[in-house]
Amino acid sequence: MGKTVDRDSAALSIVIPVFNDAQWLTRLLQRLLEIRNASAISVEIIVVDGGSSDNSVTAARAQGARLVLSQPNRGLQMREGARVARGPWLWFLHADSSIGAQSLEYLLGLSEPGWGRFDIELSNGSLLLRLVTWFMNRRSRLTGICTGDQGIFVHTDLLERVGGVPSQPLMEDIELSKRLNVVSPPLIPPIRLHTSARRWEQEGVWRTIWLMWCLRWRYWRGASPEALAREYYG
Repeated sequence: MGKTVDRDSAALSIVIPVFNDAQWLTRLLQRLLEIRNASAISVEIIVVDGGSSDNSVTAARAQGARLVLSQPNRGLQMREGARVARGPWLWFLHADSSIGAQSLEYLLGLSEPGWGRFDIELSNGSLLLRLVTWFMNRRSRLTGICTGDQGIFVHTDLLERVGGVPSQPLMEDIELSKRLNVVSPPLIPPIRLHTSARRWEQEGVWRTIWLMWCLRWRYWRGASPEALAREYYG
């Protein structure tokens, strides 16, 4: 990854890739700053914007986050955030995540190089989405494959060992998980990470399930991330 920054200046670097996520980003940054200030912990917050046309950049600057500008490519944005991060541990968070102090305390307590993710809980508590959440978490436990919604965290030494975050616009989380699994299985803290159910609500639960599995199947069969991203993001 070619990093030359001083890693001793932060215990944890939180990397948030965004694209037109101003509303969600503001909430997440306010919560992160609230926890950081209350606990006086050494946490670096990095927002990597992929060319947003809303107020995402303004929101990042207003909350005092470190801002990095990038092309609109989720994997590349994560990679760029990791490249400038100062902490020995990285935590990749989606802007629509909702966190508690426990998750930060857990990550700050890690020592040996490794990686992992959280079980998630969707904001919509309907029975159907609770089932979706259960299957997502269970599948991840069985396969070791994680999604970005699950808040992947990794030590920088291990990330460098596997070549960094893949610079691809979709399935970057699956590809990164596959590479990291070769080295070690993921850690799974006994803490849930809350995330928005907005895509499920907007697109419909069954349609979203079908789309996700179709994209995964085609990726496994060799379809390019670029072609899949065009379909996914419309």
